[in-house]
Amino acid sequence: MIKFGTDGWRAVIAEGFTFENLTKVAKAHAKVLKRIESSKVVIGYDHRFLSEKFAKRVFDVFKSEGFEAYLTDRAVTTPELSFSVKYMGFNGGVMITASHNPPQYNGYKIKEGFGGSATPSFVSMVEKELANVDSESPVDFKPAFLGVRGEYVSKVREFVNIEIFKDEDILIVHDGMYGTAGGLLREILKDTRATVLDIRSSRDPLFGGHAPEPIEKHLGILKEKVRAVNALMGIANDGDGDRVALVDEKGNFVNSQMVYVILLLHLIKNKNIKEGSIVKTVSTTYLADRICKREGIELKEVPVGFKNINEIILKERVIFGGEESGGYGFPHFLPERDGLLSALYVMEYVMLKGISLSSILGEIAKEYGDAYYKRFDMHADNTIKERLKHLIKIPPERVGSFKVKEVKTIDGLKLIFDEDAWLLFRASGTEPLIRIYAEAPSPEITESLIKEGIELLESGGV
Repeated sequence: MIKFGTDGWRAVIAEGFTFENLTKVAKAHAKVLKRIESSKVVIGYDHRFLSEKFAKRVFDVFKSEGFEAYLTDRAVTTPELSFSVKYMGFNGGVMITASHNPPQYNGYKIKEGFGGSATPSFVSMVEKELANVDSESPVDFKPAFLGVRGEYVSKVREFVNIEIFKDEDILIVHDGMYGTAGGLLREILKDTRATVLDIRSSRDPLFGGHAPEPIEKHLGILKEKVRAVNALMGIANDGDGDRVALVDEKGNFVNSQMVYVILLLHLIKNKNIKEGSIVKTVSTTYLADRICKREGIELKEVPVGFKNINEIILKERVIFGGEESGGYGFPHFLPERDGLLSALYVMEYVMLKGISLSSILGEIAKEYGDAYYKRFDMHADNTIKERLKHLIKIPPERVGSFKVKEVKTIDGLKLIFDEDAWLLFRASGTEPLIRIYAEAPSPEITESLIKEGIELLESGGV
């Protein structure tokens, strides 16, 4: 069964993700675009197994359907593909990638003409159209290629104060995680005094033996390298470059919630972008609420998935949108997550402050309070899924010793306690997992909430 998740359709290569199923998805996508009189598309691809071959199949489908179609001339990041749609005159785009999923997966991300992830309504039209198309192979056309990287690099440099990186020598370690972001930060910072030391920047469809997801357990080499070379910080991007993770100058992992906070503060205080609202997903830090309340800026909370942030971006003015998974978007550039621009903005903030990243985190805690966050992923069999459904229908009044003050069900089940602490249960839209999230003013409370959450889900609340 072909089903789109929080950002595109993903499946295991040779099981669900086959050339036959890919052909059907591309044909359905093409038919929907035809109905809205779109005629020009660009197709990009990542470093995964057979990605360039899958991209060529999509190209052939669109050519067969009468579209003016182009393939990127190299493997690209998802933000590069989205950039090409918005800034280079396309009605839509396709990115062949499974993003941060394990190596055995591949996927199909739809980009609409505005240069961002397809809206739920557009995805729904594509899914409905699947019943009306076949999997017959298209004609094998001669590929037409499009260069994207040079124009993307030039545009990104316009949004960053490149001059500040010419003032002093700094050393940054960039971990491409064997994905398509490898080497890109160095290219953006060319002709500055920033030296970028690349690690894991080559292509490896196995991604070193684990998912190319920039979470702490996958970044041991980045932490070690930062310490070894005495770098200003370490930066990691996921397999398709739309997510980012940070390591401070001491080699300590900076959780994604704090990256969200740094970017939020940088945009409203240093970039002075204050017209519009801030959007966060349901799994994102309560520090965002505190900052927005103090600054008099409206904050909106949406379900997980950047497409839900885009729903608001397309309707009204948004300053910044992001999510706990390390994906942050800047509507003044793209209605899309961009791991490279996120990294550059953090670097810019550190340079402007003139203090270390760890010192900045200390200042934030002093100003807005402590926030300790953790996520636990539980394999989701049918029993666990049914227990979560039961808990959503009948939420508990207490979780262990913690009294529930508020319940939110916009995406899974979110339980809010004293001092803004919260616990969230939600099914992953990309993997067979139930994610359990917690945030609290102390690490002990956060650990306790995660433990109680696991027990609650295993027992079903009985």
